[in-house]
Amino acid sequence: MRYCFSLLFLWVFATTTPTTLVAQDSLVKTTATDTLDLADSIQTTIDTLVQKFEEEKRRYEIHAVETNMLAKGDKYQLEVKAIDDKLGTLNTLVNGDYDFTVDSESKTLNFKDGIASLELEEMPKTVFLKHDDAISFNRFKQTESGQVKSSNLPLWTSLLPPLIAIILALVFREVVASLFLGIWAGAFLLGDWSFQGFFSSLLGSVDKFVLGALNDADHLSVILFSLLIGGMVAVISRNGGMSGVVNSLSRFAKSARSSQLVTWFLGIAIFFDDYANTLIVGNTARSLTDRYRVSREKLAYIVDSTAAPVAAIALITTWIGAELGYIGDALAQMGDFPVTNSYSIFLSSLQYSFYPILTLIFILMIVIFRRDYGPMLKAERRARTTGQLFEPVNETDGEEIDLDELTPVKDKPHYAINAVIPILTVVLATLIGMIHTGGEGAGLFEKLGNAFSSLDALRNTIGNSNSYVALIWSSTLGVIVAVTLTLTQRILPLRETMDSFLSGIKTMIGAMVILVLAWSLAKVTQDLHTATYLTGLLDGNVSPIVLPVITFILAGAIAFSTGSSWSTMAILYPIILPAAWQVSLSAGLDPDICLAIFFNCTSSVLAGSVFGDHCSPISDTTILSSLACNCNHIDHVRTQLPYALTVAVISIVLSYCAMAFNLPFIVSLLIGITFLFAVLVVFGRQVPEAKTIFEPAPVSSPEPTFIPAPSAPEKKPKSITEDPDFYDDEDLLA
Repeated sequence: MRYCFSLLFLWVFATTTPTTLVAQDSLVKTTATDTLDLADSIQTTIDTLVQKFEEEKRRYEIHAVETNMLAKGDKYQLEVKAIDDKLGTLNTLVNGDYDFTVDSESKTLNFKDGIASLELEEMPKTVFLKHDDAISFNRFKQTESGQVKSSNLPLWTSLLPPLIAIILALVFREVVASLFLGIWAGAFLLGDWSFQGFFSSLLGSVDKFVLGALNDADHLSVILFSLLIGGMVAVISRNGGMSGVVNSLSRFAKSARSSQLVTWFLGIAIFFDDYANTLIVGNTARSLTDRYRVSREKLAYIVDSTAAPVAAIALITTWIGAELGYIGDALAQMGDFPVTNSYSIFLSSLQYSFYPILTLIFILMIVIFRRDYGPMLKAERRARTTGQLFEPVNETDGEEIDLDELTPVKDKPHYAINAVIPILTVVLATLIGMIHTGGEGAGLFEKLGNAFSSLDALRNTIGNSNSYVALIWSSTLGVIVAVTLTLTQRILPLRETMDSFLSGIKTMIGAMVILVLAWSLAKVTQDLHTATYLTGLLDGNVSPIVLPVITFILAGAIAFSTGSSWSTMAILYPIILPAAWQVSLSAGLDPDICLAIFFNCTSSVLAGSVFGDHCSPISDTTILSSLACNCNHIDHVRTQLPYALTVAVISIVLSYCAMAFNLPFIVSLLIGITFLFAVLVVFGRQVPEAKTIFEPAPVSSPEPTFIPAPSAPEKKPKSITEDPDFYDDEDLLA
């Protein structure tokens, strides 16, 4: 029985094993075949899905367009074709509504089989279309037969007008003609490219762009405000008010250091106009600094470096109107921007204005610690030890300063109050005017209470205000107060007072011409969509974090080349600000960070313009500083340049770090001050106080006159200034 079971087991094993092996082999083969078929099926499915996805992508995305203009009786039809960016043919898969930018307006175009149309009452000469990365810029011209011809205008040509203005200003060193030629070039690009169009665009640049710049209420407000401020400056200068301010501060000048401090403080006090600042401070402080043997180069540096920086960042100046106008032109191109008030943007940008602020602080540090370096150190030691205030050759190229409108009337007392009251009137009236136009409440007192309830409330009130109206109100009141003070004290009769007022207006005419031409060029770049091209050029190629640095360097280069900070701001503001905002958004940054980059770029245009203006030998304020201080012009530029470059480099680093590391303003400012102090410690050398008082020599006398200091004990002599640091040991011998 046992053997029977054994034989049965062997038979079953013998019969089932081959069958199992065959079945297993068959199973393996079947599984491999099925797996191969499944992989092919999955790959086919994926390919189908990808193809459908690409079709859907082509259906819903437009990457290229073509435009055509058709004449339909008295109307015109703009035909827009969606082009396949890969095949270059009509993309018939595009259907539905798409949001487009047509010129400067947002419109929805309905596509059917890849074609959309837009009815127009009149035929435009140019049409700009933009949808995502699809951009088209075409010019259209209707022939005598009624047909419409089109020609594509490459978007890179939008850079030509500002480039022409910059290059011509650099070559010919003349801003007005250069700006106009840039406008003319833009009018030619936007018009008919023909021999006839070359001359018709000349007239078009005046009647369309220049007249268009004047046909703007905000622009007219800026012009009126600037003219009124210029007139007020002349009146308070003629009635002795500014001279009274200077005389009141002059009594604090008792040494070389204190005379420089008084000059610095005067530069801060006369904040409302850089020209008035330069001419008044330079001519009045010269006698103070000469007495204590401060070099003319040092005086010119203090005067020049307090004039533009303080006028650029002060809240009420002749600069603020122009700055608001330039920022407003940029906002006009930006559509739905979160901040719509130019003055609010200006205030928000001040937290990144490192160069003007650090320049003012650096001057103060140099004066307090009595340390200089570079060519300025040599000039200061020459003046202290030899009494030679300037180099023997004092060339001014034959130029003379006309100070008639700023010279106080003779034989009349000079009261500082005659300048302080009008200036305070302008400042307070501007603040009250902005609260009145932007505040919430039934009456003025209720608006004032609501505005000053918190810092955010005040910021919102100023942001919602009509700053242009407030500036006009304040400047009008300032003029009235200045004229009233002059007449009631019988300092000047009415006719001479008004002549002074008109003379002050005349001093602003040149600046206003540049301002109007700058607005016109901004309109040209807006119509040519320069900012759009620049945005596309920077988008994806430049990190938004470094945009403020690029902006500062670009503004500095243009201002150095042209010698004009105003024309630099006019060229860059309408181009840089929209580009900075769009590039930041395209990078996917948080809107708050995008806004911070925008504010930083706003301040970088201003700061870079002031820096380039400081370094440029053809700058008007640099030349005026040399003339007002009776300093050799090249010596002034040569001695000021190392100081300006020092502050500029530190400002660029802070501008980048503020974005990269999100540093608060106070922290950035303290870091900047620390670096400036380190530069003075490492490179600076102490300049001694004078041991004799210098009385300026008569014009005919080639040598200065010295008054020896009173005799004093040998070990511890005492100067007549009673300054404990009056004597230096090692530095004086050096």
